Amino acid sequence: MTSSIEASAYLCGMMEKQVRVRFAPSPTGGLHLGGVRTALYNYLFAKKHGGTFILRIEDTDQGRYVEGAEQYIIDSLEWCGIGPDEGPHKGGSMGPYRQSERKERYLKHAEKLVADGVAYYAFDTTQELEEMREKFKSEQNPSPQYNASIRMEMKNSISLPPEEVEKLIIEGMPYVIRIKVPASTNVTLNDMIRGEVTFNTDQLDDKVLLKADGMPTYHLAVVVDDYEMKISHAFRGEEWLPSAPIHVLLWEYLGWKNDMPKWAHLPLILKPDGKGKLSKRDGDKLGFPVFAMDWKDPKTGETTKGFKKMGFLPEAFINMLALLGWNDGSNEEVADIVQLTERFTIERIHKGGAKFDFEKAKWFNGEWIKRSSDAYLLPLVKTILFEKGIQANDEKTLMLIGLVKERCQLLQDFHAQTSYFFESPKVIDSSSVKPKWDDKKNNFFTAWKKTIADLGEWTTEQIENSFKLDAGKHELKTGELQLPLRIMLVGGKFGPPVFEIAQNIGKEETIKRIEFGIKSINELS
Repeated sequence: MTSSIEASAYLCGMMEKQVRVRFAPSPTGGLHLGGVRTALYNYLFAKKHGGTFILRIEDTDQGRYVEGAEQYIIDSLEWCGIGPDEGPHKGGSMGPYRQSERKERYLKHAEKLVADGVAYYAFDTTQELEEMREKFKSEQNPSPQYNASIRMEMKNSISLPPEEVEKLIIEGMPYVIRIKVPASTNVTLNDMIRGEVTFNTDQLDDKVLLKADGMPTYHLAVVVDDYEMKISHAFRGEEWLPSAPIHVLLWEYLGWKNDMPKWAHLPLILKPDGKGKLSKRDGDKLGFPVFAMDWKDPKTGETTKGFKKMGFLPEAFINMLALLGWNDGSNEEVADIVQLTERFTIERIHKGGAKFDFEKAKWFNGEWIKRSSDAYLLPLVKTILFEKGIQANDEKTLMLIGLVKERCQLLQDFHAQTSYFFESPKVIDSSSVKPKWDDKKNNFFTAWKKTIADLGEWTTEQIENSFKLDAGKHELKTGELQLPLRIMLVGGKFGPPVFEIAQNIGKEETIKRIEFGIKSINELS
């Protein structure tokens, strides 16, 4: 007969408890935007419900541990404005917050599972496991699993006599501890996003809970830590959904089923074409970042660019991520962290994956640049200009920010949009002017530079008035003259109002650039 472990039953009946959520990344490299979104949803949920947001570092896989990755994760969360309330860098009443520092706790619980008959010692070598996969491989079962149908054929404390098991342990034979998954059992999980999800254990294997080095696997550690840290709700990517029945069984076996957190398996962030999960390789190929901040691999020295270095404001990055798989049902896309917190609900998280759109991400950033005060942008823009060899005082930089921020999607755009205020363009886009360039226009600019040399007041109004008057004298429309003037002053077809540019670069510089422009256009064959 098929039995059933009804996770949903006790989840629905469990008493409400204080909201405590955790973001639990592995310190193995850069922080993918999917990871940041998981952290963000945890943060928004905790803050909305007056709860606690915890950072827990899952570093039990020491072979994949990367020096500096933990601090990078902390720095990324802080840059995003979603720093945790508890964590390895902040402390808290339920630490340690690194799994590598909790090793003895896992061993104790793993041994209890063995004693209770719901886990067992397995002494199989790597070679023996490979031989098992070959021996039981068939057309119907191309990837045999270590499960109820095979475990009696293997070397473990279920298949071996007790005295032999004891002898192997005394002799120091390496072993792992595996969960004993029951055969033909339905395990049901009530997911906050997907509703009731049922798994049959015949599709599961006896997962390793404790490795031969004494370190736990994710399956044991996540359950023990969530219990001991009193986690009320667990948000994680949908790629972990197939592991959920193992975790439900462990909560049951350890006697903690009434304390099991409510689960929410988040949809994937997909490639722009919607075909598969977005990866670092996709970003490299298509020219956009997938990490929050720059990540320098200490082993290879390779630096992978992040959203921060590419010129994103943290407010825009978070705003974009929040709506990548969730929306509040309104048409209001631009929202700050306070508004996102107020509006956030689990019910409106999508079940399907969300396609990443870098153009949309840049749109969010442009909107946030427009909405940000000039004073807020000042240190960021000064840094960008300084990196390009331009040192500008605060007063001038603030003035320029006000002039050009409507035209900037990325912070780096401030350099392209303001560099001509500091130095003359070395080359101008003469080809955009040449087709409609004639003697009348040539004569106009030659005459106008003499006119403005005699202007008493160098104001935007005076410059524009003289321009219009001289255009009339030469029987030309000001509209057909402004593009050539812009290209002479800026180098291309961009920038704020052209007479404001002239006013800010000064009379001498304006005349100098007009002379260079006339010469460049006339020399173009």
